Amino acid sequence: MEVRKISFSGKMLERGFWLYAWRITCGPALCVYVGRTGDSSSPNAASPFARMGQHLDFRDNAKGNAMMRNLRGKGVDPVDCEFEQTAVGPIFPEQAAMEEHQPYRDLNAAMEMALANELKGRGYDVLGQHASRKKLDETLFKQVMALFEDSFPPLK
Repeated sequence: MEVRKISFSGKMLERGFWLYAWRITCGPALCVYVGRTGDSSSPNAASPFARMGQHLDFRDNAKGNAMMRNLRGKGVDPVDCEFEQTAVGPIFPEQAAMEEHQPYRDLNAAMEMALANELKGRGYDVLGQHASRKKLDETLFKQVMALFEDSFPPLK
């Protein structure tokens, strides 16, 4: 029996379009999971806090737990890991209708892929696949990337 604590800013509860990266350490191993909020199938854009529980859902029939599946695919038991999430946002507010949601979702998807590629280039083992055919807003991505700098300095 042990005591464990978690603390977070209430701002992490705000819905909208966020980018986030998890630093996951399991013993000496370090990997990163990159994600975003802003569904592809509905006009919902959850908070990064809401995504935490979904990503760490152990159930076999769980949906939205790509981080858990990727860790297990590497033979890693998440219970043995330490997790730290860095979230940037909301970059855009949640939208009421799908036609307003889609342009922001597409911009965020392109930045998710760019963030994953940037972290790979810095020497991080980035879990999962990140693909997008959407156009990257380079100016906005530079602003977002600057906010991840302290949490993810180059390893090489």
